[in-house]
Amino acid sequence: MSVAHPRKPIAWIAGVIVSCLASVASAASIDTIARQAILVDMSTGTTLLEKNAHQRMPTSSMSKIMTMYMVFDRIKAGRLSLDDTMPVSERAWRMQGSKMFTELNAQIKVEDLIRGVIIQSGNDASVVLAEGLSGSEERFAEEMTKRAKELGLNESNFKNATGWPDDNHYSTCADLALLAQHLIKDYPEHYHYYSQTEFTYHGIKQGNRNPLLYRNMGVDGMKTGHTDTAGYGLTASAERNGRRLILVVNGLPSMQARADESARLLEWGFREFESYALFKKGEPVDQAAVWLGASNTVPLVVAEDLRVTMNRDERRNLKVSVVLDEPVPAPIEQGAQLGKIVMEAPGFSKKEVPLLAGQSVDRLGIVGRIGAAAMHLVSGGS
Repeated sequence: MSVAHPRKPIAWIAGVIVSCLASVASAASIDTIARQAILVDMSTGTTLLEKNAHQRMPTSSMSKIMTMYMVFDRIKAGRLSLDDTMPVSERAWRMQGSKMFTELNAQIKVEDLIRGVIIQSGNDASVVLAEGLSGSEERFAEEMTKRAKELGLNESNFKNATGWPDDNHYSTCADLALLAQHLIKDYPEHYHYYSQTEFTYHGIKQGNRNPLLYRNMGVDGMKTGHTDTAGYGLTASAERNGRRLILVVNGLPSMQARADESARLLEWGFREFESYALFKKGEPVDQAAVWLGASNTVPLVVAEDLRVTMNRDERRNLKVSVVLDEPVPAPIEQGAQLGKIVMEAPGFSKKEVPLLAGQSVDRLGIVGRIGAAAMHLVSGGS
């Protein structure tokens, strides 16, 4: 008979790795003047900071990250190429706000339009792409919202391709952070456009509006935004030593505040937290006893690489235990869930990760089972 019980803590982990496997880390407190904010460690999905992160807000030009996701989606599907051209309608040409300065009726290469949107934040370029891909900006916005829902952006609704003010055009910091991660993961071959600092079109050179690209702090994307209602916002991505942080802030009072506050929060995230590898995919975490199996034990593994993001001040507080029913009766199929890793620490939500059978174990034949049962009786069933 099997009995459910917690195994002893994995002591070596408790001494080396820390506690931040919860979805939200209780880090050393930090405040921000941003109206809304979120800071996420992309390698583990751990939220390091959030302030009104699920509050609906105007996204202004940060919406163009979704516009670019749609464009890159079409390119990956083979329905669009960088060398294709698209016409500039009068509607696109007349767009106000930030512009690429497209010419009326011109045929513009898709790659130039991409640069115009990402680097120059061109409203005109965004509309050209929307009309070229979907026939109208309205239809394109509907497709943006549909695709966003498929990506898990459940707090977003798009009414245009630019972020132009509209009461029904909104998102949240949490959704924009998720979108940024999707774009980086899904289209790494196109992400380099976000780090380009300038682009010249129609004889007009414009610099990238992302102020952190010029601060030598590992930032390589993504998009600024501003309207009178939304204030100044920024979705930023920074990588150092293989660790990537995603920051979204909005509602800041000025361009200077946007630059300084964003830099401060990113520096804090890199300074106060670290990310560590805990277990590699397929690496044995422990062994479970097997009942009536061709093998007496079966290795326990995790399905994916397991990493933790930790606050540096909490590194001795983590308790990691293996919980399972054992002995596990044979037969056992490789990949079957046999137990779980449980991680706990003061101030952090408990985290559980499934433990799987690292290999299959056949059941003993009738003779072997009789022998095992006899041995069990002789040993007192212990």
